[in-house]
Amino acid sequence: QVQLVASGGGSVQAGGSLRLSCAVYGYTAAPRCMAWFRQAPGKEREGVARIYTDASTSYADSVAGRFTISQDNAKLTLYLQMNSLKPEDTAIYYCAGTYCGGDYRPSSISDFGYWGQGTQVTVSS
Repeated sequence: QVQLVASGGGSVQAGGSLRLSCAVYGYTAAPRCMAWFRQAPGKEREGVARIYTDASTSYADSVAGRFTISQDNAKLTLYLQMNSLKPEDTAIYYCAGTYCGGDYRPSSISDFGYWGQGTQVTVSS
């Protein structure tokens, strides 16, 4: 079965950087799309970044230019490089995945069937 394990969260001051990782286990049967979501205290979970089968990416406006999503297909690991962090980036970050192919571009929470446990990111001012 597919399992995702997120890591790399921590506490950092505004302007700092963190790199999150998501190890993927058992996801080898078909082309796949991966994503990072986050949920801040008192707020709904929101999409942060997506990467698709063709390696194209998409970002939320709030993080575009600061965050970079990437993956190492050989290691089956997803990454999120976060630079110029802001206090509003404070949240639990979740990695997610789904089977995909062709022109399919999943983006919403319901599009992803596999989720990691989340890793806490705290940015202080």
